[in-house]
Amino acid sequence: MNDKKMLGNLLLLLTAMIWGTAFVFQRVGMDSIEPITFNAARMALAAVMVGALAFGLRQRKNKDVFPDGTAGLSAPAAADNAAANENVSSPTCSQTVTGGICCGLFLTAGSVFQQMGVVYTTAGKAGFITAMYMLLVPILNFLLFKKKNSWLVWLAVFFGVGGMYLLCVKEDFSLTRGDMLVCICALMFSGHILCCDYFVKRANPIELAAIQFTTAAVVSAGIAFCIETPHWAGIVSAAIPILYCGVVSGGIGYTLQIVAQKFTDPTIASLLMSLESVFAVIAGAVLLGEQMSSRELLGCVVLFAATILVQIPLPERGKT
Repeated sequence: MNDKKMLGNLLLLLTAMIWGTAFVFQRVGMDSIEPITFNAARMALAAVMVGALAFGLRQRKNKDVFPDGTAGLSAPAAADNAAANENVSSPTCSQTVTGGICCGLFLTAGSVFQQMGVVYTTAGKAGFITAMYMLLVPILNFLLFKKKNSWLVWLAVFFGVGGMYLLCVKEDFSLTRGDMLVCICALMFSGHILCCDYFVKRANPIELAAIQFTTAAVVSAGIAFCIETPHWAGIVSAAIPILYCGVVSGGIGYTLQIVAQKFTDPTIASLLMSLESVFAVIAGAVLLGEQMSSRELLGCVVLFAATILVQIPLPERGKT
């Protein structure tokens, strides 16, 4: 495994830890504010944070490359260089905007369907069904892009599904209206992972994240005003959960995801990010005093084993 891929995997592990801890703050935030309004507020905060970072990096880059507008070149050379840079950067800018909007729409859809589904089903089943993106990502990646995975990756995926079942599902498993909504959520999050994987190799990842959050904030706010009753008092009451979920879980977590996916495979990324459920259980036990059963502990171990499996390099064919 090369250094960049290892770095990407470590960043995704950190992302899972951040997202898992955020479940505690999301649960607390729901005492004061409606779910889609909460989502709009956190996405807006993330958009401001990452947007400011993207703007600062862009200004610094422009200043370093062209401190006086010409970078010390003669007028004809400067004009040729500017034209060349314009030709190179235009497709990247276009891909960044397009990718940011597409990723933002998938992110919004996944979040909204998840919040709607949780109203009609248990949190455990919702968590398990959402994590089915572990299975959907490699299947969709093969159907849409003909990307094949090794037998070891498929084994890890099924281990991951089993671990999530042990961790999340504690009742009879039968599909309800809420479960179907969360199934759509899992499909949308699968699309988000594949969308990020496609565009992050063609776009600026920080600017892509900023546009993603802006899109998610605008669309979520529109949905919230249509089906909920947003009010400033509720937002103020949930200020701390919104700050954590907006700055840490949103701004830092989703940006780390986009940056990390530049260096790793989407199937492996989905497995590593599914560890958020393990961190959620641990955070609930540590911060909220929730008890972990032996079944949940076994689920954590199995899911962790699945993420270890995908790190094992297989020998190339024809080599001994």
